[in-house]
Amino acid sequence: MLPPNTSQWINPPARNTFLRLNKNYLDYFTGMSEQSREFSNAYLTACTYFWQTELNRTCFDANPPTLEDFGKLGGLNLELFAKSFMGLTNVLNRFRELEANDLMQAWITMLSEWNSDPINAWLDRHETMLNTLCHQYPEAILNVESEYGFHFEKGNGKKVAESDRFYLYEVFPSDPKIETRRNGKPVIIIPPYVLGANILSFLPNRNRSYAHCFANQGIPTYIRLMKPVHDNPSVQVMTGEDDVRDTGSFCETVMQIHGRPITLNGYCQGGFSALCGLLTGKFDGLVDSLITCVSPMDGTRSKGLGSFLKQLPQRYNDLAYGTKTLPNGNKVADGKLMGWVYKIKSIDVESPIIAFLRNLLMFRPKHGQTKISISKSTAAVNYWLLNERTDLPLEITRMSFASYNTPITSDGILPIQLFGEKLNIKRMQDRKIPWLICYGDRDDLVEKEAALAPLDFVDAEISAFPKGHIAIATNWSNPKSACALHTRFGDNGYRRGPVRFQLDMEDNPVQIS
Repeated sequence: MLPPNTSQWINPPARNTFLRLNKNYLDYFTGMSEQSREFSNAYLTACTYFWQTELNRTCFDANPPTLEDFGKLGGLNLELFAKSFMGLTNVLNRFRELEANDLMQAWITMLSEWNSDPINAWLDRHETMLNTLCHQYPEAILNVESEYGFHFEKGNGKKVAESDRFYLYEVFPSDPKIETRRNGKPVIIIPPYVLGANILSFLPNRNRSYAHCFANQGIPTYIRLMKPVHDNPSVQVMTGEDDVRDTGSFCETVMQIHGRPITLNGYCQGGFSALCGLLTGKFDGLVDSLITCVSPMDGTRSKGLGSFLKQLPQRYNDLAYGTKTLPNGNKVADGKLMGWVYKIKSIDVESPIIAFLRNLLMFRPKHGQTKISISKSTAAVNYWLLNERTDLPLEITRMSFASYNTPITSDGILPIQLFGEKLNIKRMQDRKIPWLICYGDRDDLVEKEAALAPLDFVDAEISAFPKGHIAIATNWSNPKSACALHTRFGDNGYRRGPVRFQLDMEDNPVQIS
């Protein structure tokens, strides 16, 4: 004999509800596994490099690890675990506030009133969220590829020079009504090695492109692109001196075309590279102004990555643990592993489970929605995050690594040398080179302190932009935005965007000493 009301549990609607619940749990597990794949693969790669390096040091360098080394590393792992746990607690609390209470109430209703409508409504919502995150979102990311980035193969730019390591392209205006001023003051954009160049052409057909902000003002705009590292041995073994020589050659080419000195414009790591080149004196007579955007000038002042590197035991704060050997024997820095390190230092918001739940809540339906729209901007940012990591020349990586481990000295000496010479940041002041430093006031990758370190030694103009590391390239590159790059903004308009700075330099050229 069946217990009372057992028929309520075995009727088709109730049975369907329990089947949907089981499917929902399975979808959660599958989605979380998919979201964790990249993180887990990078972790396995890191483990491989770690043990290979330890084996080489122990067997060939007679430098085995000590118990103290492992103890310090274990302590750091415990700190990261605690940080991750706190982050997970926060996101679970948020999830509970938004979803778990509704689920509990739906269960109570079903068990007490045999009414499965509330729990089916909850399941409808979560099926929409999971379907959007696990299926529609990846599809939207793939579909945005044709709109994201430069795509010079479509004829929207022209190659004007190349070296063994780089191409130099002229960027044409995305607005066909704009004509480039051939006698205008040219700008050469130096993109970051790590982030790649395409983030500076975010969505040009939607008026959201850093490079096209310059081009659409009629400014002769050029961008330096690194050749694919795996196809070009010259890129694999590139040094800082090679970087300077090639940039100097490109500056000569552009100056011959336009008859005017160049503005170097470096984004992120590209700004540090541009500064180093200027300090060598190799650009004298070619470059008369500098723009740097969210560039780490003294990484030791970074509260995020800089502090994380300081926490590493000295033995393990070494590029050898992130170095890949290519089939031809050349060594490069593993770009995907570097991206993973950025996630580790922000493990409280970037661990796989936390990221999965955060993204899931991003697609939470409102007001009975059954289909969630995914913006092109969201898809493009994630396309960049998933596809724009590349391996890096080891010597170029050493330059950045040095800047995050050794501070600028009290008399302005950078922690690297080029052409056998020290680089003194005070040379910018001595030559009276105009310099605009832009930073993001909520940038957690290159914080304000790291970007503005030069102000301890030289005078420079600063412009603070709202939001984070790529907002200048993605949000404020929209000419109709509140902080449009070709305008003055802020209280009383005292901040100049980089395009406004360039236009003013064109109208009022300076004499460099």
